[in-house]
Amino acid sequence: MSPMGVAALGAVAGLTIFLGLPIGRLRSNAVGLKAALNALATGILIFLLWDVLSQAWEPVDKALSSHQIGPALGQGLLMAACIGVGLLSLTYVDRYMKRRALALASPIRPEAGPDGSPAAPGAQPYGSNQPHGGAGMGAVGTATGVAIVAATELESRAGARRLALTIAIGIGLHNFAEGLAIGTAAAQGELAFAVLLIIGFGLHNATEGFGIVAPLSGSRPSWGYLALLGLIGGGPTFLGTVIGQAFHSDVVSIAFLGLAAGSILYVVIELLAVARRTGMKTLVAWCIFAGIVAGFATDAIVTAAGA
Repeated sequence: MSPMGVAALGAVAGLTIFLGLPIGRLRSNAVGLKAALNALATGILIFLLWDVLSQAWEPVDKALSSHQIGPALGQGLLMAACIGVGLLSLTYVDRYMKRRALALASPIRPEAGPDGSPAAPGAQPYGSNQPHGGAGMGAVGTATGVAIVAATELESRAGARRLALTIAIGIGLHNFAEGLAIGTAAAQGELAFAVLLIIGFGLHNATEGFGIVAPLSGSRPSWGYLALLGLIGGGPTFLGTVIGQAFHSDVVSIAFLGLAAGSILYVVIELLAVARRTGMKTLVAWCIFAGIVAGFATDAIVTAAGA
């Protein structure tokens, strides 16, 4: 098979992520359905975290088994550093984005005086004839309360979109490493093994697409936004396949898998916080369990096929 043919199959494996994306367009706003979808996505991502960490640790384990302490130490430190970068960078970026969004959406603004300067604290809005504490101030308070609720809803939707984007980035990093494995197998002449990898990774990506859009359930994102998430999450499989056919490097694989593990861990923490707020502990537990089982089931199919 030509390198372009292998790259095309790698692209197909990545694009299967689009199979799960339409779930993000569900109209239902039922709290139970949202909790179930988020918990199921959490279970899938927990399995994916285990899968990524085991792949990243494999070269370190081989080096230790061969008593190559220096390479093992270097690869282990690289893995730990990349996990930290993936987790902590997203934590600080999300904190900055939340503060910025709340600052821009804040409905409380000081009233301007007759000369355009801010009015003194406790002063009535310029031009109002209502006494302090009267109906006029009540109307202002009501309007402010409505604005606060609107700002909170906007921040909630923005937070869901940020979380979905973060999931897509984490899965994209993971899929880049999977693409490297496909390309490396093809470059070494193991075409049958490469095809099995493509089939297996394609199955994984189909469930990962669902994990990406679970936070968006009920918000009906545009098809364009879903397509963007799909490209971010699945596109790196194609890029990894192309690059993997040119060269192989354990260091590069460990770095990308470490970054993927850190970002997926961040997402799992966020989704667990969402699950706790629903108060549906039993439903969440069952759906997380179902997600983990689904992840292992797809992995078992690939292993049984000989990949």
